Amino acid sequence: MKIKLLLLFALILSFKSYSQIVFEKGYFIDNNDKKTNCLIKNIDWSNNPSEIQYKLDEQDQPITISIQQIKSFEIENQSKYERFTVDIDKSTSVISNMSYDKNPEFKKETVLLKVLLEGKASLYEYVFGNTTRYFFKTDSVEINQLVFKSYKTSEEQIAQNKQYKQQLWMALKCDNIVIADVEKLTYRKNSLLKFFTKYNECNNSKYTIFKSNEKRDLFNLNIRPGITSSVISISNPSMSTPDYDRDFDNKIGFRFGVEAELFLPFNKNKWAVIFEPTYVGGYKAEKSRLDSRTNEELKGNIQYNAIELPLGIRYYMFLNNDSSVFLNGQIVMDQAINSEAYLEYSSQRNTTLELKPTTSFAFGLGYKFKQKYSVEFRANLGKNVVANYREWNSNYKSFALTFGYSIF
Repeated sequence: MKIKLLLLFALILSFKSYSQIVFEKGYFIDNNDKKTNCLIKNIDWSNNPSEIQYKLDEQDQPITISIQQIKSFEIENQSKYERFTVDIDKSTSVISNMSYDKNPEFKKETVLLKVLLEGKASLYEYVFGNTTRYFFKTDSVEINQLVFKSYKTSEEQIAQNKQYKQQLWMALKCDNIVIADVEKLTYRKNSLLKFFTKYNECNNSKYTIFKSNEKRDLFNLNIRPGITSSVISISNPSMSTPDYDRDFDNKIGFRFGVEAELFLPFNKNKWAVIFEPTYVGGYKAEKSRLDSRTNEELKGNIQYNAIELPLGIRYYMFLNNDSSVFLNGQIVMDQAINSEAYLEYSSQRNTTLELKPTTSFAFGLGYKFKQKYSVEFRANLGKNVVANYREWNSNYKSFALTFGYSIF
């Protein structure tokens, strides 16, 4: 029930919160070559967009226009996209699905290409999923894809079609460009940008490189102390009587972790990968029950401490420049330390179980202030802490209130 409330609360916040993705100064050009100055929603697209949202004024409601309605758009001092109908090779780089054909498999599409460099020779980028393709055009050469394709030569070996080097050598002739410049090129943004810059400078051509000047946090290291509320139940379904079963009471413990937060390079720092090695301790409980046959008291106690290794994804929803709400989803691997359960079955029989937890999942909802201070409520879903015993079952659940401070 608590988890359902947590997810409902998160859903409500996702609708009511404002994003740090804001409307910024720019313009678009429509099919009639009319230029409209406006505010464009800067999503910092990971894949090339098929539509944009804009406002003529900050107080206006956003208007959505599709790729069919615009020839180009630009966000001032940050990015520019132009519409083209081009042949694109989307051959996979996944080895298991790779073909034996070295030639590109072109399909005609209308797309908004990201302008990386604009000049006498211009360079463009198209991203879809994990695949990136580059395009170019000059004063005398129409836009076309720079060809790079991986293909199989056998089940164990792959080769690469690097036709893009020949394309550039033939199209971008200049006194200062020699064959060695082309041979050392890689099919990467920075390598190609340097080459196109050299060509435009060699031709004394004015050029513009579109690159966001916005400073980004790429990595945070956070100290994460907190308190936990945990409950453990243990049972042995193979026994004919329930005398081994124990439902240990809820106990308050403590946790201390160090979290590494790596921001993904798109959507304005809204997504991050998080890894948080954490010591969780302080769970001690006793639970006795009456023997169903002799009515004597059967004692039971448990102690649980562990190193948790949660790995997951965080999503930020920015309320304003200082405040944000975030959601986590994590897979949690555990290593128990000095942890065991002692259970009496009768006055003459007892057992001691060494605790070894299974992998589990956790979800969190938090608030961050000034990118420095945070508080988070986290729910750890049930896991079995006696996984090394076939005949035993258990269910360990915990909730945590964690406070964070970003060192850098």
